[in-house]
Amino acid sequence: MAEDGEEKLLATVQHIVKTLGRTDTMTEDILKVFSNYDGRLSLDKLYATRAAAAAAAVAAAGAGGAGEHSMPASPPMPAPPAVPSAAAAIPAVTSLERTVRTLDRQISQFVTMERLIWADSADADAFLEAVDDLIGTVQELDAAGTNRGLLDRADELLSRCMARLEDEFRALIERPDDVAPVAPGGFESDESEEEDYDADDGYGDEPIPIAKPVSDFDVVIDALPPGSVSDVHHIGRRMVDAGFGRECAEAYAVARRGFIDESVARLGIRSRTVDEVHSLPWEELEFDIARWIPAFKMVFRILIPSERRLCDRVFDGLAPYGDLAFVAAVRTQALQLISFGDAVSAASRAPERLFRVIDMYEAVRDLLPDLDPVFSDPYSAALRAEVSAVCNTLGSSIKGIFMELENLIRRDPARVSVPGGGIHPITRYVMNYLRAACGSRQTLEEVMEGDLGGVGGAAIAVDPDRPTSSLAVHIAWIMDVLHKNLETKSKIYRDPPLASIFLMNNGKYIIHKVNGSELGILLGDEWMKQMMSRVRRWSLEYQRGAWAKVMSVLQTGGPGIGSLPAKALLQKLRMFNGYLEEICAIQSEWVITDEQLREDVRAAITDSVKSAYTGLIARLKSSPEAAQDLFIKHTPEDVEVQIQHLFEGVSK
Repeated sequence: MAEDGEEKLLATVQHIVKTLGRTDTMTEDILKVFSNYDGRLSLDKLYATRAAAAAAAVAAAGAGGAGEHSMPASPPMPAPPAVPSAAAAIPAVTSLERTVRTLDRQISQFVTMERLIWADSADADAFLEAVDDLIGTVQELDAAGTNRGLLDRADELLSRCMARLEDEFRALIERPDDVAPVAPGGFESDESEEEDYDADDGYGDEPIPIAKPVSDFDVVIDALPPGSVSDVHHIGRRMVDAGFGRECAEAYAVARRGFIDESVARLGIRSRTVDEVHSLPWEELEFDIARWIPAFKMVFRILIPSERRLCDRVFDGLAPYGDLAFVAAVRTQALQLISFGDAVSAASRAPERLFRVIDMYEAVRDLLPDLDPVFSDPYSAALRAEVSAVCNTLGSSIKGIFMELENLIRRDPARVSVPGGGIHPITRYVMNYLRAACGSRQTLEEVMEGDLGGVGGAAIAVDPDRPTSSLAVHIAWIMDVLHKNLETKSKIYRDPPLASIFLMNNGKYIIHKVNGSELGILLGDEWMKQMMSRVRRWSLEYQRGAWAKVMSVLQTGGPGIGSLPAKALLQKLRMFNGYLEEICAIQSEWVITDEQLREDVRAAITDSVKSAYTGLIARLKSSPEAAQDLFIKHTPEDVEVQIQHLFEGVSK
């Protein structure tokens, strides 16, 4: 009974198809409607029934023609779908057309959704399955090459799929509940730093909180949870399979770029043009450099390697699109940081900038070896080259700044003398500068040797017991320029002994700064011996120039023939008193800054003057003619005391 009902149902369907199905396409659509309506009306049954009816009609016609009362035979139904083959091209295209229509209905339901497809995992799976079927169908149509119109229709449907997949792809990456845009250091608000940014500083109406300093760079940022990574990977694979790999890479870059931009902004970095960098006052530029150094380390040691790791996971097995996506995502901020380094390198080479530029150079140099695995592909190799290039330009800048010190010394005018023959400011500046600079001796060795092409490889070996030629020769040259400059300045003093005091003070200060430091190693023992010999020579020149007339007055000759008369001896005593008082009045305002040198000079003067004066007093006391008029104003002990008060720089 059930079979009779099913047969009647199939017969009814045949009649409807016969009546309405005026073309093969209309017949096919009607059959599909009935097959979706009732499970008993499967396409296989409908095609089989239709074929049986057609066969019966043909057999009846062959047996005796159409009788007067016979019913006309129903037109044959379309053949059931067939697997496409080269031998049956037309049936294959017809079958693919039905497939495209079915996929169109299925996919249209998804691409028109207002909510995210991936909000429901079942929908996501169904959509991906339909996309896979569509990609396969397009490939079959393209291989067959017999129905260009159907291929264009399938391509248009595929483009719609890819556009929706791209939207889903970006949404999964940018979704706030899944993304973790907090880099090490916390990126927490720092009120003291927020004050530096207001509404017109280029970041919008709300100030961006500044990240706290980071000291541990052995960190990886997992910007997406594993589930989201898997989802975007599945989407990416379909887009690549469909020939939309570049669009997928660009979608990734756009989605990730916002996170990277915000991360760099929170590091306190603001974009500046080359002209802005060059026109900034040094105090402001130094502040920017102080922020750039930790930001550069953060970006190239944590942010970019983490982005590389995420790209490798999202585009696993989809080369080269992961490399393209990675470069597109990080390039802008990487180049912004690099361009700042280039701008600083090309800015003023004033000597005071050396130490900050050294800090920048060392920050870049030290991370170069770690960049090799990050920028290993051909697409990002250019970025690696840019980082290496900025390292070279910073190194060249260091060399230029260091050499500019020579010009600074030469240009320092010899106009005003230092009171009391003290240490000249240029001497203090140069020696403290060199001593501080040699704290970065390793770096200076690199740049002075000109081995900037090998930066990032093995460090230049520094022998602690002997100088490296380029840096040592250059520092020795600077010292020679300083020596000549000081000699020129000494000529300002009208009193030659005071000029000797000036040279002696500055020479001793130089020795003090060189001794026990890296400068001593670089300049060597021979240079030190020569400098100490100069100081001794200046000391002797001072003693001869300042005390020559005193020592001349104290010469009394020997007893007996040729000895001076008592009157002459008394005259010498009076002259000595005047000379001594004059010298002490003048030289009490002079200064010898080094305590040991001051004591040595005093002792040398005391030894020569006191002994000669004591001899004069003894001669006068032994002369009966001079004894009656003898008045000793200064005892030998008084003379010693007065000499001990010299060189304190106090006006009396």
